Amino acid sequence: MKFVDEAPIFVAAGDGGNGLMSFRREKFVAKGGPDGGDGGDGGSVYIEGDDSLNTLIDYRYQPKYRASNGEKGGSSQCTGAKGDDVVLKVPVGTTIIDTDTNEILGDIKAPGQRILVAQGGWHGLGNTRFKSSVNRAPRKTTHGTEGQKRNLKLELKVLADVGLLGLPNAGKSTFIRAVSAAKPKVANYPFTTLVPNLGVVKVQAHRSFVIADLPGLIEGASEGAGLGIRFLKHLTRCRVLLHLVDMAPFDESDPIDSAQSIIRELESFSATLAQRERWLVLNKADLLEPEEFNARCDALIEALDWQGPVFRIAGISQQGTDELAGRLMDHLEAVWEAEEETPELAEQEAEAQEQMQIEARERIAELRERYRARKAAQKDQSDDDDDWDDDDYDVEFVYEP
Repeated sequence: MKFVDEAPIFVAAGDGGNGLMSFRREKFVAKGGPDGGDGGDGGSVYIEGDDSLNTLIDYRYQPKYRASNGEKGGSSQCTGAKGDDVVLKVPVGTTIIDTDTNEILGDIKAPGQRILVAQGGWHGLGNTRFKSSVNRAPRKTTHGTEGQKRNLKLELKVLADVGLLGLPNAGKSTFIRAVSAAKPKVANYPFTTLVPNLGVVKVQAHRSFVIADLPGLIEGASEGAGLGIRFLKHLTRCRVLLHLVDMAPFDESDPIDSAQSIIRELESFSATLAQRERWLVLNKADLLEPEEFNARCDALIEALDWQGPVFRIAGISQQGTDELAGRLMDHLEAVWEAEEETPELAEQEAEAQEQMQIEARERIAELRERYRARKAAQKDQSDDDDDWDDDDYDVEFVYEP
């Protein structure tokens, strides 16, 4: 199934039914009086989390959704039927944004969580409602109100506690295979990971966390090169970023330059995301002699002036992976416990995530505008090239009968 993490949709709630003007007309019943009923409320549109979904692809092919209108009131003071609601199922981790106002309507963070995105119209009143001691035969009714209409954008960001960051072929997919049951594609060429992959790392019984493997970044990603920039927004929900560095690259590139390029791209994409807690993971220790591997690691740590945690592993042989997973679990549990005891920390985390998501949207929107401008310029250039000018071609045409 194709992975789709953004989808624009249009939703329209149902209109409320009109109230009815009616009078009781029955044999042997004199002066029956008003008996017009109220209309029914219009149906509303809700968005609900579903943990069986992992993509928004359905909304690419069907972008418009309408709830049904409420029915008009009936005689004998009968109320019209309410319009049916529409419930749209989305993956957990979806953010709902009103594209007309840029308002964030909510985040789907748990299965079954439901958010109202378009309120149905209210019912109209029948003439029975206006009966009084001085107005025994009212001829007044009201119309139902219109249902709410909205242009929305659904943004899916995977719910992971730990995110993997690095160049293509840094060993991210191999690492996630080593520590979880996830089986992303692994091959001896770059760009094998084209969409995010999630894995559950089970350290002990009832102790686990979710890790996300994203497509690799390349130099110039912050300017739109490659696929990785599209998926960096998925890291905004992660509590820890693991920066994997290939210490034995097959193309003999410099690991220091590779690590620095990732840091630059991260800073260009989102200043807040660049300040996220990061752990340095130096991979492929099994491909070098221990002395050479350690020397390369020490040089990289010194060049980056790295002050955070450092781990030296070999993902394919699972050397050091269990220790890293255990340390991550301990750290995450400490963070969760601190936020539970101190609500201010949880609020600060929510604000940081919101800021990162805002910066990510702005950056991706900027890149899209650049892309559209570039395509328009290319189209204009091609149109200019299609203009025929005899002086541009040194060709003599000879017509023969």
